[in-house]
Amino acid sequence: MDTITLTGIRGRGTHGVLDAERDLGQIFTADVALELDLTAAARDDDLTRTVNYAEAAARVHARLTGAPVALIEALAAAIAEDLLDAYPVAAVTVTVHKPAAPIPVPFDDVAVTIRRSRG
Repeated sequence: MDTITLTGIRGRGTHGVLDAERDLGQIFTADVALELDLTAAARDDDLTRTVNYAEAAARVHARLTGAPVALIEALAAAIAEDLLDAYPVAAVTVTVHKPAAPIPVPFDDVAVTIRRSRG
């Protein structure tokens, strides 16, 4: 399988367990890897034989900024399912970053990675 990778898609969302997270919101970031065979797209130089990554990025952004969920695990899973439903990919790996998570010690990032595949 070949891979299309989108890194650092950002959007302000109101995901979280705490009321303050839902009220104030924060920036979430997602990285996405789409696994598919790109042989025909490369051979034919044809966008219709691959994933339009601008459209895929817009789908991810819509989830990041859309209806809130409590857990970034749920957010990552929703993004993965959206992409599997929209595109003829064999598998998708989604990492959602929450660098402003309410953690009482110094840290750089919290991330959840989910991989989903067909069948």
